[in-house]
Amino acid sequence: MKTNVISGIALAVLVGGFLACKPENAGKASAESSMASDAAEKVYVAPGKHDEFYNIVSGGFNGQVSVVGLPSGRVFRNIPVFSQHAENGWGYTEETKPMLNTSHGFVPWDDSHHIALSMTNGEHDGRWAFVNGNNTPRIARISLSTFRTEEIIEIPNSGGNHSSPFITANTEYAVASSRFSVPPDANADVPISSFKQNFKGYISFINIDKTTGRLGIKFQIKTPGVSFDLARCGRGPSDGWFFFSCYNTEQANTLLEVNASQKDKDFILAVNWKKAEEFLAQGKGKKEAAKFAHNVYSDETHSATSTIINEVMTLDPKDCPGMLYFMPCPKSPHGCDVDPTGKFIVGSGKLAAVIPVFSFDKMQQAISAKTFDGDFAGIPVLKYDAVLHGEVKKPGLGPLHTEFDGQGNAITSFFVSSELVKWNIEKLEVVDRVPTYYSVGHLCIPGGPTMKPHGKYVIAYNKITKDRYLPTGPELTQSAQLYDITGEKMKLLLDFPTIGEPHYAEAIPASLVEKNSLKIFKLEENKHPYVSKGEKETKVVRKGNEVHVYMTAIRSHFAPDNIEGVKMGDEVYFHVTNLEQDWDVPHGFAVRGAQNAELLIMPGETSTLKWKPTKVGVTPMYCTDFCSALHQEMQGYVRVSPAGSNVPLTWHTGKTATTEAEQKTANVAKIKGTKLAMK
Repeated sequence: MKTNVISGIALAVLVGGFLACKPENAGKASAESSMASDAAEKVYVAPGKHDEFYNIVSGGFNGQVSVVGLPSGRVFRNIPVFSQHAENGWGYTEETKPMLNTSHGFVPWDDSHHIALSMTNGEHDGRWAFVNGNNTPRIARISLSTFRTEEIIEIPNSGGNHSSPFITANTEYAVASSRFSVPPDANADVPISSFKQNFKGYISFINIDKTTGRLGIKFQIKTPGVSFDLARCGRGPSDGWFFFSCYNTEQANTLLEVNASQKDKDFILAVNWKKAEEFLAQGKGKKEAAKFAHNVYSDETHSATSTIINEVMTLDPKDCPGMLYFMPCPKSPHGCDVDPTGKFIVGSGKLAAVIPVFSFDKMQQAISAKTFDGDFAGIPVLKYDAVLHGEVKKPGLGPLHTEFDGQGNAITSFFVSSELVKWNIEKLEVVDRVPTYYSVGHLCIPGGPTMKPHGKYVIAYNKITKDRYLPTGPELTQSAQLYDITGEKMKLLLDFPTIGEPHYAEAIPASLVEKNSLKIFKLEENKHPYVSKGEKETKVVRKGNEVHVYMTAIRSHFAPDNIEGVKMGDEVYFHVTNLEQDWDVPHGFAVRGAQNAELLIMPGETSTLKWKPTKVGVTPMYCTDFCSALHQEMQGYVRVSPAGSNVPLTWHTGKTATTEAEQKTANVAKIKGTKLAMK
């Protein structure tokens, strides 16, 4: 009897469970399918249509920058910046090698972390992107017309350039501050144990020409030996100020994981850069010895130049009262972000359980009333409660970085709890949260760091993916995730993999960039010293053991495409001009056995490959970029003879070989014929 009762109950539970669960599961599956369909529709960009936003993304350890479309998540380009790029010869060609010059010599790699886009009146203007080299301290400027790196400037007196490049509201300056405080370049050989006495941080203000974008270090501010992390410019009422998160106020020099996490509060450093300019005009600056490189690429000559500079202007806070103030910020802050109104500064103490929000108005009042809590290395420390707008309580674990939706809300990334949290700036209340997959670092809202956020999407840049993608050995791709933030609740729309390890990105409406996009380089404006503007100008010239090939490329042949008389020990320079004047018709160029890279030459451009033959024989050369139906036929040969041989230097395209002497004779005859015709 007992067995039957138990069996009956079990059967009833089983049947009841089955009947109850089936509709629920079916409903859940239907809802999930509907959500997936809705998400897919929102990120779908129809064939022939363009994405709404460009997303300019740092490449982290690959030292490059990638260009991604939003909302599709499609990768359009990888822009070489600090690292050599064999795909197009960046850092390998004779024209681009100078771009990677530094005071340490040729440095063909770096670690890029942060993107900044140029602004006018606090809004993105679509002219330039800036990115930092963290390891060998550098800042690069990228043209958003050509999507090429146009300029790289090295930062002296800096052990690491993580905290950069941050742009003022009208692109007057790109600002960089030291990650690793080090002794000044002029007095660098000191004991590490003398950290507190001899190590300094430096904040560099790199001025930007309003028309050309040309960079130059206007001045550096010498600071106590702390570590700077992130920064943002003031805007609106706080215009003329800059705010930097800083940690290691313990000034530890070993085992920082423990020794730089002792204090409950570190600092946000507030810099009055307008006042710094005044001190500079008053002659308070001092020139100090400092060696650094300044590299510039020209679209006219299609070549770069590198200049070494040997001094820099510095300002010392002890000579410039009222220029710097510290605001206490809970424990080891990472993010330091300014809201679109310019009234509030958000600090993100990554070891804190709250998010502090500071009021610029209260900061000004505290400065005026001298509401100080002592000083740090001679710099006034403002009282925490006196400058605080309030704290967001229990928002999550490990707050890192905050951006703004333009609707009065902030969204903060949380590394430890792997989530994005939206909160109201005035009320300091959490209004929504969504999980990320996994361990989110930075985030990006289109226009989020400007006075005009577009507030449509937020992108999370995650450090760990685990099970999100197909496995690719021990290393998995990093993950970006796109969320819709237009409604009351944030909704995940898309996962997409990234190039390198993205640290930060900025997104800009495509319309701001597309209107200025360059399609070709005009051949008539090409001022490269070795340009050939037509096949009649092609030639091969020997200068000692240098052989210079003035070459052209057009669908579907090179001119010349047969060269003889090159000898072992020669250095051959192929100066290749792409004669095309049609959009998206680059030509490649490669030589068998070249120990550097190939070329990728845009329409109207000239680029040079240096080649040193390694053995006697006939070597093929060919186009590496598919250019036409006869792309495979776009090739030629170079004959290499033993050193000391008497094989004459000849070249031709087609059947007629031309020697250097014959070409000179032909040129003389041509000139005489022209003169006779004129008579």
